[in-house]
Amino acid sequence: MSNKRVLMILAEDPFRDPEYFEPKKVLENAGFKVTTTSTATNAKGAEGADIKVDLLFKDVQAKDYDAIVFIGGVGSYQYHDDKKAHDLAKYAVSNKKVLGAICAAVGTVANAGVLKGVKATSFSGVADMVKAGGAIYTGEGVTVDGNIVTADGPKSARSFGDAISKLLSK
Repeated sequence: MSNKRVLMILAEDPFRDPEYFEPKKVLENAGFKVTTTSTATNAKGAEGADIKVDLLFKDVQAKDYDAIVFIGGVGSYQYHDDKKAHDLAKYAVSNKKVLGAICAAVGTVANAGVLKGVKATSFSGVADMVKAGGAIYTGEGVTVDGNIVTADGPKSARSFGDAISKLLSK
């Protein structure tokens, strides 16, 4: 059993259900402790999930986690220009932690300024934002560059979880 901790950040409403549940299952099965956070006590999935979060977003301390993972969906746009979200992404990168973002949530890390010169992918709807953030856009299902893992969406959710797990297992 690992003592490594993963923070998964959900939008209040809606996040993409498979982008949360698939990587979470992979990470927990690998022995990592997953903490779920959002800006409300409950987060709603686009496919009907209703998640009681473990910790409110305002109370998150970046130093408590080995990986910080932003989950996509329409609601994830709420973090695109959020200072705390940007600070979490910057902390992960500057402290050599694992940083993950999937689908539209890749826009948040791009806007945080941590993708300059980094290979990354995303949901096509935020590709221009990711490129504007200085990323080398790959268009792949999952892209790993150093300790940063990005993915395009639900169809890559399991592979996204696998890539994060592999980095945390090093």
